[in-house]
Amino acid sequence: MADLVQFAVAGGITFFGLLIGLPILFAIAQLFCLYTTVRERECQVFVLFGKVIGTLDEPGLHILPIVLGPRALLVRFFGRVDRVDLRIDQEYLRSSPVNSEEGAPMGIGVWYEMYVSDPVSYLFRNADPRGSLSANVSNAAVRTLSNMPLERMLIDRHTMSRTVRDDVSPKSQEWGYKLGSVYIRKVHFRDIGMIRQIEEKVVNRLRQVTSAIRQDGANQVSVITSTAERKAAVAFAEAAAMRPRIVGQALREIGRDAEVTNAMFAVLETESLIGSGGEIVLLPPGQELVGQLLAAGRSSGLATDPLPPPLPAPTRPRGPTAHLDAS
Repeated sequence: MADLVQFAVAGGITFFGLLIGLPILFAIAQLFCLYTTVRERECQVFVLFGKVIGTLDEPGLHILPIVLGPRALLVRFFGRVDRVDLRIDQEYLRSSPVNSEEGAPMGIGVWYEMYVSDPVSYLFRNADPRGSLSANVSNAAVRTLSNMPLERMLIDRHTMSRTVRDDVSPKSQEWGYKLGSVYIRKVHFRDIGMIRQIEEKVVNRLRQVTSAIRQDGANQVSVITSTAERKAAVAFAEAAAMRPRIVGQALREIGRDAEVTNAMFAVLETESLIGSGGEIVLLPPGQELVGQLLAAGRSSGLATDPLPPPLPAPTRPRGPTAHLDAS
């Protein structure tokens, strides 16, 4: 039983000793720069008495007295440790003012990537390397892209991006920065009045194109209509020419038989008389004098009295017959 109690006490003392003593031990070791931990895409710069004594950019755990020597124990008291982020960063500069060759005020948006390539130069060559790089990119865009033709400025963005990158890269490497991709993302007009004028020109041009399209369509419709009318007139003329020929052929066929010809002309004459709406007077045969008198009277304009209408036939009364006395 005593051994069990002794074991439990020893275990508790060890647990609390490790729980409290181990963090204290690590804190003392870190205070004297006995070790350090470097993260991924990070660099640590050790400065002692104003001089750089070493840099670490390999991720992992490092024992500083072995890497830097005994001087590492004095860094916390007479120097400092700077942590530099080596990850790729990006920035976008909006509407850098440039002028085209035609004098149009333009704005250019420049997007670029950068990362720290030399931590020592990044820390000691420039007090504000990020701001200096941004100003350098903006100045390079204005200097290299000004006085370019407007059409090229609006279209050829790849060449513009390469021009800006080639101009900025040497200076940025002196400050410990390395410039990555550079891309001209936006090219726009800065003058509101010019934008309105361009909009009006585009609208007027669209109206002209629309009117030209409509006029061309109307012309094509007129051509099609006139062609159709000409073809229809030719067809009607051919049809009108065919009718007399067909009638003539029919009459020629009929004229071969005299009886049929006389009968046909008699029928046509009768139809013509009936359709004329004139009065037909039937005279008994052998009364030529009466016909001549009637014709003479009509030619002189004398009106002839119409014949009285015939008397109606007596109707026989219906019902029982009445008997009258002879007396």
